[in-house]
Amino acid sequence: MKPCRECKTDVSEQALSCPKCGAPYPAKPKWDGWGFEYKSQATMFGLPLLHISFKYRPNRMPVPAKGIIAIGQFACGIVTVAQLGIGVVTVAQFAVGGWVLGQFALGWSIIAQIGAFVHSGRGQIVASLARLAGQ
Repeated sequence: MKPCRECKTDVSEQALSCPKCGAPYPAKPKWDGWGFEYKSQATMFGLPLLHISFKYRPNRMPVPAKGIIAIGQFACGIVTVAQLGIGVVTVAQFAVGGWVLGQFALGWSIIAQIGAFVHSGRGQIVASLARLAGQ
């Protein structure tokens, strides 16, 4: 048994919530959300070399992956793999970037089911941004 970090009531170390105050994982000294997050110690340009995030904060806000290589539900980086991704090289369901592979995409060069491109693109419903702008 350990004291709850919020109300100090004794709780089991395996408790998912405090029976008195409802704090999630009350036996942990610190708790910052649900899910998985990994951030490498190595950095480049002030960003972690690798950031993987499939995590939500206690207020239910997602934690986006931000790094040179960013992997997660939401990601931003040089190389991104995500559900919603922004990057130079992006593989995502909803993608924005330079070289993009996605279901819905916007980028310099893309392969997408639906998207718009500047330089080159392929896919089911893919159009040039210049053509869309009427130029």
